Amino acid sequence: MAKAQALAALLLAMVIALAAMEGAHAICGIANEDFKLCQPAAAVNDPTDSPSAECCAVLGKADLGCICRYKGVAGIWLRMYHIDPSRAMALPGKCGLTMPSNCS
Repeated sequence: MAKAQALAALLLAMVIALAAMEGAHAICGIANEDFKLCQPAAAVNDPTDSPSAECCAVLGKADLGCICRYKGVAGIWLRMYHIDPSRAMALPGKCGLTMPSNCS
């Protein structure tokens, strides 16, 4: 059991480190500055009702399949930035975008 917890902690640390390294460039085709455009609509506390046009434009250019791969693993990382993972995953739909069928 302790090995499994240690492996999970190591995996999480690697994901966070990778995200930090990629943050200067982009994650799933979303640059760090562009990512911030969607934060108000996915905020943990007091989110806006709908994403901004700028956020939707960013998501329209993003690799939505890549976002699906981050969905489960990045939940803790997203919470560190006060982003609700459920709200974040709902943003493409609110922007009229279709998530890949294998993203459940």
